[in-house]
Amino acid sequence: MTSLEPLPLTTAPPKERVAYLDNARYWVMLLVVIGHVLTQFTEMDSARGVYVWIYSFHMPFFVLISGYTARNYVGDARQVRRIVSTLVVPYLITETALQLITRHYTGEPDPLMILSPQWLAWFMAALFIWRLTTPIWRALRYPITTSIIISLAVGLIEVPNVLALPKVLGFLPFYVVGMHMNRQIFERLGATSVRIASATLLGAALVVCYIYSKSWTTDWLLWKQRYDEDPLSATALEGITQRAELLVIGFVLTFAALSLVPRAKSWTTALGGRTFYAYLLHGYFILVLDLQFDLFDKIDQYGVNAVIACILGAFILANLLMTKPVSRIFRPIFEPRLKGLFREAEEKKAAAEADKA
Repeated sequence: MTSLEPLPLTTAPPKERVAYLDNARYWVMLLVVIGHVLTQFTEMDSARGVYVWIYSFHMPFFVLISGYTARNYVGDARQVRRIVSTLVVPYLITETALQLITRHYTGEPDPLMILSPQWLAWFMAALFIWRLTTPIWRALRYPITTSIIISLAVGLIEVPNVLALPKVLGFLPFYVVGMHMNRQIFERLGATSVRIASATLLGAALVVCYIYSKSWTTDWLLWKQRYDEDPLSATALEGITQRAELLVIGFVLTFAALSLVPRAKSWTTALGGRTFYAYLLHGYFILVLDLQFDLFDKIDQYGVNAVIACILGAFILANLLMTKPVSRIFRPIFEPRLKGLFREAEEKKAAAEADKA
């Protein structure tokens, strides 16, 4: 990790995209979509092990990358406008729509709980909170240690699910560590010896998950319940110990996965630049297939063949949702320009000051 240098009061528009980061986004988005599909089969041994393996590091991976890319946040006019247009608006649209769909089929939630995310929109709320608190983590003397203490302690108390606060605080160390990453660390992870060790480690972790996940409560991987709450039902010491183990596993497997991400620009780079739409849209497909067509219950009888088919389907769906036509159609919805909402003069002044810096 590295110390954080002082930042200017304003920031310039983002420069050219980094292929490595977009490649990382692509691969982690595949894990996100596949993991959400496998949620439907966690009672099946052939799917449970893969599910536990994915969930042990895919969100830590995503959060760490988010922390790295947000490390320069200072809250100037351009950044605030970006937060509103790419986090607040998509959150409200996605959470409202998903809750309406769920209520149509199940009658719940009633009334709607827009500030209490029920599923994937929690990550938009988390990014919003993490981004706004970035200056705090830059100012603290021991930000990583503080974030770890918060993550371990949050499971001891009742924290309301307002803007997914239990998960926001639980995953916080990954975001703060991501803020302290630099290009040199990523480059060292790309060493041949590290990549060989990482591939071996990830493969061994998959085997261990397959063997031991049958007797383990997967709700620990959701990072949102109190330690003494069902189905965790752990003492304070047991809960802190289990959360600490998950933090270690999450970091180790995340760095292993980061070492295997390709550095060169390829077809995954372009798709990785559009993971935003895949994340927001894939949940609608899963909900409709589940609630409208009862697909997952119908194919459950086919066992491992059903799991393989769903993984392939998730792979295809994720790639389709990262294509350019999808981004063109949904950008005006999920990334509105909102020109009438902000003071244009102040934004131009901020940009001009950034150019002089």
